[in-house]
Amino acid sequence: MEWGTLVATLGGGLIAIAGTVLADRLRTRQEHRRGLQERRREVYTEFIAAAGAAHTELRRLAQSGGGDGLEEASRSALTDARVYEVRERLFLDGSAGIAGAGQTMFERLRDLRRAVASGAGISDPAFHDVYHPYLDAVWAYREAVRDELEGHALVPADFGWSAWDGRERCPHCAGRTA
Repeated sequence: MEWGTLVATLGGGLIAIAGTVLADRLRTRQEHRRGLQERRREVYTEFIAAAGAAHTELRRLAQSGGGDGLEEASRSALTDARVYEVRERLFLDGSAGIAGAGQTMFERLRDLRRAVASGAGISDPAFHDVYHPYLDAVWAYREAVRDELEGHALVPADFGWSAWDGRERCPHCAGRTA
């Protein structure tokens, strides 16, 4: 038997095995990245939808004039919308930048909840003092998500606005300084 033929055959086999292992590793890494991207997109959307549901209920409570039970009802608005649960998923699957923007949005939502719980009505300055920072945080979150997922974020000028917080379009804040 010729040693050259044996060495060439073994060398070719090793190259083929190494190529297969490398290709499999690259495919697994790509599938992992794609799966992470899908999970992130899902939790990013779920978080803003949950915050939106809580926001809608808080606005409803502020419009109704409240009465007794505002503390419990405002807490239920966040719990029933699953904001706390989805926020934890955001911390697990989200990037650091998006988790930070989400936490800021969550804190502004809790400020809004506290204002509603204390009896602030929809047209009260106390409501708007926390409502507009919440809107600003929502848009900052959206901006961060779009930038991460698509590489280009929205800016207020895309909508003909000068800022995200909505004060310029708010009939209750017209003429009031922030």
